[in-house]
Amino acid sequence: MDKILIAGGKRLQGEIVISGAKNAALPIIAASLLTGEEVRLLNVPRLNDISTMCRLMERLGAKIISDGERLSIKNKEVASFEASYDVVKTMRASVLVLGPLIARFGEARISLPGGCAIGARPINLHLMALEKMGAEIRVEHGYVVARAGRLKGARIYLDFPTVTGTENLIMAATIADGTTLIENAACEPEVVDLANLLTGMGARIRGAGSDLIVIEGVDSLKGTEYRIMPDRIEAGTYIVASAITGGDLFLRGCPARYLDAVIIKLREAGVDIAEDGGGLRVRRPKKLKSIDIKTMTYPGFPTDMQAQMMALMTVSSGISIITETIFEKRFSHVAELRRLGADIKIEGNSAMVSGVEALSGANVMASDLRASASLVLAGLRAEGETVISRVYHLDRGYERMAEKLTGVGAKIDRVRGSQ
Repeated sequence: MDKILIAGGKRLQGEIVISGAKNAALPIIAASLLTGEEVRLLNVPRLNDISTMCRLMERLGAKIISDGERLSIKNKEVASFEASYDVVKTMRASVLVLGPLIARFGEARISLPGGCAIGARPINLHLMALEKMGAEIRVEHGYVVARAGRLKGARIYLDFPTVTGTENLIMAATIADGTTLIENAACEPEVVDLANLLTGMGARIRGAGSDLIVIEGVDSLKGTEYRIMPDRIEAGTYIVASAITGGDLFLRGCPARYLDAVIIKLREAGVDIAEDGGGLRVRRPKKLKSIDIKTMTYPGFPTDMQAQMMALMTVSSGISIITETIFEKRFSHVAELRRLGADIKIEGNSAMVSGVEALSGANVMASDLRASASLVLAGLRAEGETVISRVYHLDRGYERMAEKLTGVGAKIDRVRGSQ
């Protein structure tokens, strides 16, 4: 497995271009299953999760042509309706093909995703909602097996505003018979991006971005060309990178309107963030102030930025209380940050972070995607060398991270190494 070596203490300065959003691209690729016509996607990030989704689509029968950040997808000859365990175990978002398959082809066989490093994240809400729309669903041998004639519109209330559940249901409802109402829907910008793509394909969707989404089913969808939104979590991570190194970065294409909660909190900590027509400029004062953070569903503070913000708070002045409300196991990075000299105490779903004068380089191990990012950020600030193993997690969600950071002054190398 690869490792990342970081010689800390380098001030970052320059420009980073924000890539397309992984969490928007994955459901959008799945949504192409709803038509037999060509769907052309622009600004697709080059990530392992994208490659995994494309591999799954090709197993189903999709014809995919990749050209850098462009994808051409044709689903005219889909002949398989199964997402097998060997794919789903490496990427839970594979479950997003469930809605399109059952809607267009009337059947699907999807491996249960199981747990992961940050929590169980069950898909029972997806299944109950599809049953309300007329699907017959059973679970056998670790797979969800779903069959249906044409799905029927229904009124659906989600007990929790699940993002993938909302996306699966929107896709299923676009070519269902009648009108579907999704109440307590997820409001994330990636849900809006999916709805915008589907609207371009001929779907009738109202309310995306609010907690009530209304979909009027149509007979069929057509092909389209669509540009995927920039990645707000990648942008947030590089904002923190500038802050933790005392840097001066310009983040081109940074989607500031989707980062309100993050930007407000960082400004509260003393970070200077100025909007520009093409992105954000991020500087920090000599001293950072500790702040309290509580993760919430959008538009609250995103759980996907919790680990990165914790890394910043380790070198801030004072005590920060960070409360995680979305996932029950999202403090796996704490033990590794402690190895770098952080002072963090855990009680239940809260972490108390007491800022220290300096971090020191050490050997650490990544446990999930955002934990990996937090260790990179801490390593950029730490004195001496930090060695991060299991960095394959980074490849799932950050396009060319080491290269981008090197381009703005970081001393960071990626080398082959054992796990």
